[in-house]
Amino acid sequence: MAEPNSPVCCPPFDPGPWDEKTIHWEGKRFVQDRVRCFLHIPLNFGGVMRRNMARIEAAGAVADEVIVLDDNVSLWASNVYIGVARDVPGANMVTLSGTFLGKVFEGPYSNTYKWMRQMREFVARQGKQIKHEYTFYTTCPKCAKKYGKNYVVMLAQVY
Repeated sequence: MAEPNSPVCCPPFDPGPWDEKTIHWEGKRFVQDRVRCFLHIPLNFGGVMRRNMARIEAAGAVADEVIVLDDNVSLWASNVYIGVARDVPGANMVTLSGTFLGKVFEGPYSNTYKWMRQMREFVARQGKQIKHEYTFYTTCPKCAKKYGKNYVVMLAQVY
């Protein structure tokens, strides 16, 4: 575990509002960027986050609750979506709308594919079909280490 007095950049995560919950978004704003991967392993995630957070902070667009979504589009790339309070000049802006089912998991990132399978089973039990899948990384690795919990939310946009 990290030192108790080490700095944190991510607030503690409360799984309650996300675990096995239905979330409705209408025009929720995100900055979208691309992360290079090797066999699904992100190579430049930290740099992409630092660059975009600097833009977001400069624009005064930090959301009350920062949501960082990932959709692993291939072995070689992943899209990252950073929730914002308003449009950010110079950033690729997208909006997400729809109904999403959330399920919270805790553990190492290496469990992601196991969690995806469990999420698909959960969605099927709800009688829904998945339109798109996202992974919500609730804290950076340093903060997860400091808190002693690595919560990850699997989000399924459903119809």
